[in-house]
Amino acid sequence: MEIIEGIITRRSIRKYTSQKISDEQVQVLLKAGMYAPSARNQQPWHFIVINKREILNKIAGIHPYAKMLTEARLAILVCGDEALELSSGYWVVDCSAATQNILLAAHGLGLGSVWLGLHPREERKQAVRELFKLPANIQPLSLISIGYPNESKEIPDRFKPERIHFNFW
Repeated sequence: MEIIEGIITRRSIRKYTSQKISDEQVQVLLKAGMYAPSARNQQPWHFIVINKREILNKIAGIHPYAKMLTEARLAILVCGDEALELSSGYWVVDCSAATQNILLAAHGLGLGSVWLGLHPREERKQAVRELFKLPANIQPLSLISIGYPNESKEIPDRFKPERIHFNFW
C-alpha cells in the first residue's frame, strides 16, 4: 500500500475478528511508533502492550468509549515521560505523532485500529494511572485498540479546499 493511499483509506475500526496478531506484527507497530518525530528528538514515549483479556475487559469498563476492547486482540497504551522532556508540554505532541504512526502501521499490516483518547480527560487518565500503576512522571495519552477488522467503512471526502490559505489568511 502506498503511503498516501494508506493515510486516506485508514478508518477507525471498532469491530474485530478473533484472529491472533503475531509478535512480529506487534514489534512492527511499536517500531513505527518509535520512529515518529519528536520535539528536540527527545522521544519521550513509553508503550504498554496489553494482550491479556482480563485487562482489556477492565479498560472497557473504565473508559466510556472503549467497549470494542472486549473484542480486540490487543491494545497499546501510549504514554509520555515528562522526565525525558527538554521542552515542557511537548510530550502530548510527540506521543500523538507516535499514536498516528501506530494507527497507520496497523492499517498497512491489514489490521483495524481506533484511537481512544485519554488526555486531557483527567478522570480517564487517573483510572489508567491506577490500573497500570504508572509512575508520577508518566502521562497516559492514548489507548489504541487493535485487531483484524470485522467491518469495513466507506472513505468519506474530507478534502476541503475552502480551508486552504496561501501565505496569508
